[in-house]
Amino acid sequence: MNAAKVLEDLKRRFPNEPEYHQAVEEVLGTIEEEYNKHPEFDKVNLIERLCIPDRVYQFRVTWMDDKGNIQTNMGYRVQHNNAIGPYKGGIRFHSSVNLGILKFLAFEQTFKNSLTTLPMGGGKGGSDFSPRGKSNAEVMRFCQAFMLELWRHIGPETDVPAGDIGVGGREVGYMFGMYKKLTHEFSGVLTGKGREFGGSLIRPEATGYGNIYFLLEMLKTRNIDIKGKTCLVSGSGNVAQYTVEKLIQLGAKVVTMSDSDGYIYDPDGIDREKLDYIMELKNLYRGRIREYAEKYGCKYVAGARPWNEKADIALPSATQNEINGDDAKALVANGVFAVSEGANMPSTPEAIRVFQDAKILYAPGKAANAGGVSVSGLEMTQNSIKLSWSQEEVDEKLKSIMKNIHEACVKYGTEPDGYINYVKGANVAGFMKVANAMMAQGIV
Repeated sequence: MNAAKVLEDLKRRFPNEPEYHQAVEEVLGTIEEEYNKHPEFDKVNLIERLCIPDRVYQFRVTWMDDKGNIQTNMGYRVQHNNAIGPYKGGIRFHSSVNLGILKFLAFEQTFKNSLTTLPMGGGKGGSDFSPRGKSNAEVMRFCQAFMLELWRHIGPETDVPAGDIGVGGREVGYMFGMYKKLTHEFSGVLTGKGREFGGSLIRPEATGYGNIYFLLEMLKTRNIDIKGKTCLVSGSGNVAQYTVEKLIQLGAKVVTMSDSDGYIYDPDGIDREKLDYIMELKNLYRGRIREYAEKYGCKYVAGARPWNEKADIALPSATQNEINGDDAKALVANGVFAVSEGANMPSTPEAIRVFQDAKILYAPGKAANAGGVSVSGLEMTQNSIKLSWSQEEVDEKLKSIMKNIHEACVKYGTEPDGYINYVKGANVAGFMKVANAMMAQGIV
């Protein structure tokens, strides 16, 4: 395989999808050496088959707002690869959603799900609808209209969507209700459901908690204790909230959180009481993070991200490409020795190079944030066996999965000088499992 040639060909065939090209480039660059040890892969053009989704559904969603006006949005589902299990991946409702972003997310999801060791393929979906500023009734009508088109293409053994940015318990509940109405069956087709109808304990917490469990494994390789360490967290949604919750439990000090308008810097640290306020502000009132700065009298920086503040550890938990090369240089210069990604692809290729050149601990999202989809997989299992596990059972399984993912990264990513290249480790480990499954199943 010539990675540059494969990428050039994909750019020609699928122009104007920069995030998709970026995700493919990051993976191909790290697996090229391992791939070329297997001439049988090249013989069946495995790499191209792995880069291009199995299928893409694209549709119009028409719904009525509270004023009686008819609105239209675009809906998508990218079913990327099901070599190791049903397609599995979130649904994102955000104004930035387009096909290129969803193809990148579905591609990443394929390797992330492979790393979890659970039988799940990769997929992703969403719409350019934004729940922000909409009433519950509007969100319900949109979710029902979205599912009216999507329901034919998903199922517990086919494709199991979940939540993502803009899609929480409320949206999953509305979509599940509509799926049930259309199919006349109660099945484990969506994950992230309410506890009363098939949801799993620890699912809301899973991505944030899992990221910290992975971070702890990384810190162990250098005998570093997380207690007392200063942490920068971006975002203030589900992932960021539970990342902060777990850090507080472990005695770390979190000084930043953010949203799309700007970030807060609280030198005293965000404690349990302050986090409760943020959770209420964001989950109940859908407010803005600046209100925290007004309430607690701390610094608020509009239109910026928190990467210029001094700290030990950074946990980007907002969205893709939120750390660029200059941000990465600032983090390293300010003493950050570990970056663990709660979001999907939050660091640009330039930022990743800066982290790796500085030999800091750097965990890519497909490894560090795999806890969310891992517990989604555990939710699928509980739905299948018609049982639910206790909080302790699910948490223990989550810890074990994150430890196993870390071990796989170390196995494939340790370089001759002893530095662990987690990007390479995660990509190669995830790729090999999918590649071997595809080889076994023939040209399909």
